[in-house]
Amino acid sequence: MTRNDTCPGACEHQEDETEYYERVFDPMQTDRRARRKRKPVPRQLPKKPEEQIMEELADPIGLEGGFNTTYRPGQHEEQWLLSSLRSFYDQELITDVLAQVKGGKEASVYRCAAHPTVGSPFLASKVYRPRMFRTLRNDAVYRQGRQILTAEGRPVKTTDHRIMRAIGKKTVFGVQVMHTSWLMHEYNTLECLYHAGGAVPRPAAASENAILMSYHGDAQMAAPTLNTVRLDYGEAVLLFREVLRNVELMLQHDLIHGDLSAYNVLLWENELTIIDFPQAANSCANTEAYRILKRDIERVCDYFEGQGVRCDPSAIVDDLWSRYPGVEGGDRAADLSALEALSLE
Repeated sequence: MTRNDTCPGACEHQEDETEYYERVFDPMQTDRRARRKRKPVPRQLPKKPEEQIMEELADPIGLEGGFNTTYRPGQHEEQWLLSSLRSFYDQELITDVLAQVKGGKEASVYRCAAHPTVGSPFLASKVYRPRMFRTLRNDAVYRQGRQILTAEGRPVKTTDHRIMRAIGKKTVFGVQVMHTSWLMHEYNTLECLYHAGGAVPRPAAASENAILMSYHGDAQMAAPTLNTVRLDYGEAVLLFREVLRNVELMLQHDLIHGDLSAYNVLLWENELTIIDFPQAANSCANTEAYRILKRDIERVCDYFEGQGVRCDPSAIVDDLWSRYPGVEGGDRAADLSALEALSLE
């Protein structure tokens, strides 16, 4: 007796009754060739255009999800922005996105209306661009000596072979892990320096693609960066000392900003705030640490020399480098007396 049967995705064929029941009730039969024949062949999908990838990066939210914003982002910005900030909205940390206050090649910053329970009217959200569209070069230089972090800010175990293999092969998952780690290093650095008394934004929360922090400015404008401000001599001296205090505070925690300049220092109501720490380097583990520190100090001195402050960047770097990187134990209490003697009248 034979039976005519049609298998899903296969052509019709003839088989006897014994073969039919064996196939139906014993799918793990020992005929491997038969099993391979029934195994579906993966279909190769065409590469998606960047516009389609952007649209699929997040589920539809916005008005349908109750997250309405005063700020009207561009067509391709909307899904990425709202999906990145949605967790802050759900946690009742923000209620609205009011304006973009800074656009950048790596990330953009937005002024958000804070939830009434936060205790301040505004918060700033730094939203990273998708990894495929970031233009930061040589980020491996800054990653040197840093651990890979999870979305919770904890180090990934080197024994986690799945993650390590994905990173090594640069799979989509591996690239996302590195993207999240880059962001969480900035968040952890802010937390460390803020609680140590650094002049940095107060971190409030982090998601896989955004950091929420204190906002500096008012409803009309964000705090300007130092490069747009002209200082009188007395004010410049005080602010220069404050920048050096923060540089030394970073070194006390084995950190170097990595991109410090007048473009990454805010000034509001005579107080400065240092921003943008994704490139913060480990001063003890990064072989480029001296060069990175030297570049930071030279850029800072360039600005303050233009404001009338006498600076000797080489002397400052040598003094700092002789006392902090690689030091284990001992008293690392801040002492700016040597710096002041070297650089200030």
